[in-house]
Amino acid sequence: MQAKLQRRIQRYGWDLAASRYEALWEASLSAAHRRLLDLAAPARGEAVLDVACGTGVIALAAARQVGPTGRVLGTDISERMVEQATQRAWDLGVANAAFARMDGEQLDAPAGSFDVAYCALGLMYMPDPGQAMREIHRLLSPGGRVAIAVWGQRARCGWSSIFPIVDEEVSSEVCPLFFQLGHAGMLDDLCARTGLVDVQEQRVDAVLSYASGEEACDAAFVGGPVAMAWSRFDAPTRRRVQARYLRAIAPWRCGTGYRMPGEFVLAVARKPLR
Repeated sequence: MQAKLQRRIQRYGWDLAASRYEALWEASLSAAHRRLLDLAAPARGEAVLDVACGTGVIALAAARQVGPTGRVLGTDISERMVEQATQRAWDLGVANAAFARMDGEQLDAPAGSFDVAYCALGLMYMPDPGQAMREIHRLLSPGGRVAIAVWGQRARCGWSSIFPIVDEEVSSEVCPLFFQLGHAGMLDDLCARTGLVDVQEQRVDAVLSYASGEEACDAAFVGGPVAMAWSRFDAPTRRRVQARYLRAIAPWRCGTGYRMPGEFVLAVARKPLR
């Protein structure tokens, strides 16, 4: 797929998903978010960058840690995600976090202006993850830290059947290399090729819990990566793909709900002092 088209799909797809994303995904992603913050914990007074910030979960947590003398910038390709994050900061009274719509592969900020950078479950959506990492490297100050999270291997993510199911209905091409970065050593290699050092990679198992089949389907189709394709389906197509998805995740049914396995791969690294 052409990179320009892929970015367009990501931008407008996540615009559609933004209003439901927090409610449907925040609890399931909390384990990865907590670990990511622990891996590169920001200190008081530091400047923090959060690339592909979504509704601002990482950015707002970092803002509390850096305190009033620190600052946080969250960026996302989706304007609606940026609006959600900005409203959330306002509602929580967080004054030291700002949010802006930016392409993660072309960040509009001065070189060396951040002490810590995060990218939580956004890198695998970008047409050129290497370029995104080069941008993060550029914006980090010497000695600055970066922590990244991506989804793990396809076989260890129970919801992964969503992509072939949707692609049989429409060529969505949401993320053609979605699980590639989840293979062992891929993040390590990407960081090293970018010029980062002291790379440490680890895997985190998670359980994605849903109270009902409807909630599991909403997370997959309405508030997730295929939201744009879903918005174009007519009612019969929606019923068909929902039924197929529920059959695919049936092994993880618990009573009326579902407890699906998930895996995250996390990496932490730093920019050399020289």
